[in-house]
Amino acid sequence: MPIKAQDQTLTLMTYNIYHGEDPYNLGNSNIKEIAELINAIKPDFVALQEVDSMTNRTKGFNPDGKKNLMLELEKLTGMQSFFAKAIDFSDGGYGEGILSRHPAIFESYDLPTPKGGEGRSLAIAKVNLGNRDLIFAGTHLCHEFSENRTAQVIAAHKILKSIGLPIILTGDFNFTNEEKGYDILSEHFIDAALKVGKPKNTYSSKEPKIRIDYFWFDMNSEWEIESVEVLDVMHSDHKPVVVKVRY
Repeated sequence: MPIKAQDQTLTLMTYNIYHGEDPYNLGNSNIKEIAELINAIKPDFVALQEVDSMTNRTKGFNPDGKKNLMLELEKLTGMQSFFAKAIDFSDGGYGEGILSRHPAIFESYDLPTPKGGEGRSLAIAKVNLGNRDLIFAGTHLCHEFSENRTAQVIAAHKILKSIGLPIILTGDFNFTNEEKGYDILSEHFIDAALKVGKPKNTYSSKEPKIRIDYFWFDMNSEWEIESVEVLDVMHSDHKPVVVKVRY
């Protein structure tokens, strides 16, 4: 009889960081506070949305000049960082990021925008945990058009499925559970917050009226979701979500 690989508990986090600026105290960076939160939680993987890299915008609230936010977080957390640029912006880049406590191979994919609007990307970390492999992926879907979000969900699923590894997909999806994109994902993935109980709203951090930040786990793999927590902090306009999963 084959011996089953030893399960381990992973701590996962997603956070839309509002391009590294405190939305309730404009002109001030929020990166130190976000790094302190990450260091307190000690996650294995973090997906970050609304990430700036060397933009003039970051120079506006950092007195020592432009910032690559993922490299700043790498320095402050000791985790490996990856930036997946979605668009050129403000003489720099804007997109998604991943922090990993484990050695990872990173990839970035552009997602479709059939209705036009702002470009979006899918950031992927391929990880070997010693006895098991997985994909940790983060994205930020279109905030303008539901048609774009639907197309992006379909494209992201196709990309991830083609890799052939167990999938964790997370990020800011900019939809509620009443939208077509949610239904499509639900055909292939487990909505972690729904699985463990009554989901909590994630936006805005000051007045959380809707849930648009999610963790999704593919249905074909053996996940034991232990907890889903929406943290009550206001470093950004979104609340971070932290999941513990046994795998």
